[in-house]
Amino acid sequence: MTDVVNGEVKIGGLARTFILRPPRGAPPDALVLVLHGNQPEAGGQQMREWASFDRQADAWGLAVAYPDGYQGSWADGRGVTRAEAAGVDDVAFLRAIIDWSADRYGTFPDRVIVAGMSNGACMAHRMALEASDQVAVLAAVSGQMPASLADTAPSHAVSAVLIHGTADSVAPITGGYSRHRGPNGELRGRVLSMDESGARWRAIDRCPAGPSETRATELSSRDTSQAGAGGTRVVTWTVFGGGHTWPGTPVPPEYDEPGSMEFDAAEEICRLARPLLITAGQRRL
Repeated sequence: MTDVVNGEVKIGGLARTFILRPPRGAPPDALVLVLHGNQPEAGGQQMREWASFDRQADAWGLAVAYPDGYQGSWADGRGVTRAEAAGVDDVAFLRAIIDWSADRYGTFPDRVIVAGMSNGACMAHRMALEASDQVAVLAAVSGQMPASLADTAPSHAVSAVLIHGTADSVAPITGGYSRHRGPNGELRGRVLSMDESGARWRAIDRCPAGPSETRATELSSRDTSQAGAGGTRVVTWTVFGGGHTWPGTPVPPEYDEPGSMEFDAAEEICRLARPLLITAGQRRL
């Protein structure tokens, strides 16, 4: 079987590309969309090499797609990226990949995991908010909900796995404005903190009030909400001393951000998401 398939779809007259790793063996019921961070040279292949989703796909029975952002970026709703300056529609692009995979490989179009890092994490939030009929689980590493989207009312509940390091100097866990200022130096592109993002998803998902389930180690603390609409859950995972990095992937010596090897984020995202892949009818709000 071919290791990966190179795909292309036309969105608004623009050719958009992606890599898709077909399922092995029996058709899986779910697709994972993995979104890279914001760098001019970034693309799906970089994220494929960086995270272990290929290996996790075989273990959990998933298909995986690695889309290429526009000029290495995503239109995530903050108004600060090259993609947004160009007016590209990344929600339509990612929806098209979901449908492409469903047509060719039988993945269910309403049981999608969308996982991202940094700009890709913010885009994952946007996708979950604006395409909630297709996205069952959102997983965001080092990127939180854009403040401009905080009042969006999705049609369906979406489980959320939010992972962030306390020493992230690029996108602080406490939220705040983008480093990319406006033409006159004005602040823009604000994102919520991880706590605020988690609270917003718990409200969207109608998770009942009450104590969450907490699992803590010397290196991290993970809080899981009580079940909301359709069995959805919200997980906020704090990595103590973690930087703007992907847990489980060694940090290159030239990259001045602390990493964490306590767990593999891709493995944990798949493990947490797998039981949450429920049908759209159960998640409808």
